[in-house]
Amino acid sequence: MEAALYLIPVTLGDTSIEQVLPSYNKEIISGIRHFIVEEIRTARRFLRKVDRQFPIDDSTFYEMGKHADEKRFAEYLKPLSQGHPVGVISEAGCPAVADPGANVVALAQNRGYQVVPLVGPCSMIMAVMASGLNGQSFAFNGYLPVDPSDRAKRLKVLEARAQNEKQTQLFIETPYRNRKMFEGLLHTLRPTTRLCIAAGITTPDEWIKTHTIKAWKNETLPDLSKIPAIFLIL
Repeated sequence: MEAALYLIPVTLGDTSIEQVLPSYNKEIISGIRHFIVEEIRTARRFLRKVDRQFPIDDSTFYEMGKHADEKRFAEYLKPLSQGHPVGVISEAGCPAVADPGANVVALAQNRGYQVVPLVGPCSMIMAVMASGLNGQSFAFNGYLPVDPSDRAKRLKVLEARAQNEKQTQLFIETPYRNRKMFEGLLHTLRPTTRLCIAAGITTPDEWIKTHTIKAWKNETLPDLSKIPAIFLIL
């Protein structure tokens, strides 16, 4: 294998590998022994899911999670300079998209290493696909403020941008606060603004619906307190 930085997507939840990842990914993964991961335990579990015989004990893992020291990322890329491929694995979906892996990729690009993105599920893109909202122009805004007042102000800004620029606005929330986010959306946004909620994408709990805010007020929302969701407005 080439000494490249391979960006390895993982499933978005309790989904079979065969459903969302091509067999080619397994071939690539089988040739890698150095992994930069968001969390070692879940990365090991994922590799075992891909291949029960994967040599976990012969592999080296470097953490890039919330408490990782970014100054050490350069050390994590050393195997590339020695001719070894390196894989990047996040907690869910595609590495480097709303993910600390972006910092690793930036460093690899600055140093002239080859970066190879592998095919896999991306909840943001899949949410746009299924929303019926504008797929030509959209923006991901990450997490919004937790404080209700600050969140309402931010939502007003995003709503204005969506309507003035005809640009779909995406954002997320911690699952246990999904209900409060939904209630805040109903209270803050205009009746004619369209809202899509895309939850549990690719999993057995998948639930995706788009309505106007006015119509949402007559809709019963399922329990999303433990299910990751993407919110989209236009």
